[in-house]
Amino acid sequence: MCEDPMLPESVAGALRDYGRLLDRHGITWGEPEIHYVKLFGVRGVLPPQLMDRFWGLAFTRLADRHPGASVMELGARLDEPDYDELLRDTLEGRLPGSLAALRITDEGVRLEGAPRTTLGEAPTVSLLVDSWRDGPVRVEAAGRRRELRAAGAWLVEVRPDSELTVDGVPVCLRRLVRTVPSARLRLSAGLPCRWSVFGADGQGWFPEGAPRRHDFHGLPYFHGDDLVLDVPADTLTVTVTRGMEYGEALTAVTLSPGQEHTVRLTPRRRYDAAARGWYGGDLHVHLNWAGDHVATPAEAAAVQLGEDLHVLNLLAGNVSGSRVYDRDALEQWMGADLPWSDATHVARMGLEYRNDLLGHVYAFGQAKPPERFHTGFAGEADWPPNAEALRELRRSGALLGYSHPFGQPVAESDPPKRLMRPVARNCAARELVADAALGLVDSLDVLTHADIAATAVVYRRLLGAGNRLAVTAGTDTMLSFTRLDRQSSPPGWARVYARVDGPLSAASFAEAVRRGRTFATTGPWLELSVEGHGPGAVLDLERGARVEVTARTEGPAVEELRLRTADGVVAVSEGPVVSASLEPGEATYVLAEAVGGPSPESMTGLTYALTSPVHLDVEGRRVARREDVLWCLEWLEALEGLVRGHAVLHAPGQLDDHLALLERAREVYRARLSGV
Repeated sequence: MCEDPMLPESVAGALRDYGRLLDRHGITWGEPEIHYVKLFGVRGVLPPQLMDRFWGLAFTRLADRHPGASVMELGARLDEPDYDELLRDTLEGRLPGSLAALRITDEGVRLEGAPRTTLGEAPTVSLLVDSWRDGPVRVEAAGRRRELRAAGAWLVEVRPDSELTVDGVPVCLRRLVRTVPSARLRLSAGLPCRWSVFGADGQGWFPEGAPRRHDFHGLPYFHGDDLVLDVPADTLTVTVTRGMEYGEALTAVTLSPGQEHTVRLTPRRRYDAAARGWYGGDLHVHLNWAGDHVATPAEAAAVQLGEDLHVLNLLAGNVSGSRVYDRDALEQWMGADLPWSDATHVARMGLEYRNDLLGHVYAFGQAKPPERFHTGFAGEADWPPNAEALRELRRSGALLGYSHPFGQPVAESDPPKRLMRPVARNCAARELVADAALGLVDSLDVLTHADIAATAVVYRRLLGAGNRLAVTAGTDTMLSFTRLDRQSSPPGWARVYARVDGPLSAASFAEAVRRGRTFATTGPWLELSVEGHGPGAVLDLERGARVEVTARTEGPAVEELRLRTADGVVAVSEGPVVSASLEPGEATYVLAEAVGGPSPESMTGLTYALTSPVHLDVEGRRVARREDVLWCLEWLEALEGLVRGHAVLHAPGQLDDHLALLERAREVYRARLSGV
């Protein structure tokens, strides 16, 4: 029997193991429950706009429990609160459409929430068990048992036919569903696309066997073409798109019981990046990373083609323990394109090197796996510094960049120490400033599920201090989660576009990124020209020379187009074009930035695009803006304090290695400050 090229036995065996982990442990797959693992179930039902309130409540509860503790000390205790109770209190009695509630009071119990429409099967429902009794309550649901403390809560997955008891008294769950007659719907676009089918209540419908994925806005979606699905005999909305280079086509259909209805709908192309020599990629996507679903390579293929995503980097990585998910796939296809790749779609297995204190790094195009994939988990030391892994990965040919760098707001005037708090181990890219100075990273994922505006502030500081980094995008989409706000959105909702010489390949794309020939975007197209040169160019000017700069944008929701140098914004336009004539007295850089508000097409809270810079050297000197270099040196001081105070180290020499790295980086910045 021939082996399936999409699913060789080593990979199939790993997927079977993941299925057993999911069956045994649920959404965490048995991972050590540090704070972001505990959050998995909550994030599946809590609207993203309420996350700030959730964390505010968490810190308030911790401060009440530990009076006098510092913010950093509280941040180290984020695994203490009961996250189900925090979910209940964050919602303040409101229920998102994906959630039902069982309220337990002294008077009895009541079910709340709109019933799910069903064609006869018993769907899984997220149920928030919410006790308002002064004493403990015993609850059994779907074979699981929990004793809730006074005013406790429990988020549990049930089916309408699940057995549920409260203090031994049965509760019927059948009102959580309504059964309706069925019809069949056939969908055709003529090419692979992303589809959404939903009713007036927002409930989605999917082809048999398709993962029931939902995006940042809660919209259900799936991928493919010429698809058939069972749906209610009702009026439904059908939408189709194909990633950010296409608009959305929409129609409404009314179906009769027992009949099949065909919808032919094709999205309209907005722009054709490949025809212009640009290819868009998502450098940070996971196939499996715990979750409510075991994802297969075939699903990744359907997603990439359905989003017309030119480059897909599927990362092997750990969660909170030692298990490295998709390591078998990485070793199976190391250094080779994945089986569905073609002339305009390249997929590779990469890896995410992870340390929660120092930051996470994506690797793309490496020739061999690293000696280690992570440090600082499950009792490991935070050693060696990330720099050691970066050197090893670079020797194997990897393109490297820091991922989801910063998740909290940062203003231009904020000191670096703001980014060292309130949680020491929060995945922020703390070692970035040192590794950039030493030339160990190629890019920074400014466009991520984290705080884009904050990361852009840090990116500009790094550029102004003389570091040459490309802007990139990595969504951190996890195909094994079907509902997890941004991370269950489709890969490529943010993309880095790279201008490639010749045919697309993993090598040509990586080289274009290394040369800084990129822009990153949530949707808008963005161009920058400095004397006819695009992003990544280095112009060596004589003092007093003048350059003409133009930026252009097209696409949805842009409200303002800006030109920036190391000294700040130099030109602004509310239209699609902005120009400026510059006479830089000192070395600087120029980049373009397009900004807008929230958009239904953006899987984050804003519309945004940013180019890598054109570097304007003056008489052979690169930019080294004093304020930015001093800011980076201040960062290194703050990082040293963080490492001394919070790193897990098993031997004195391990601290010495961190301090030696920081000192080498300081030497680089001091040399730039002195003009050497």
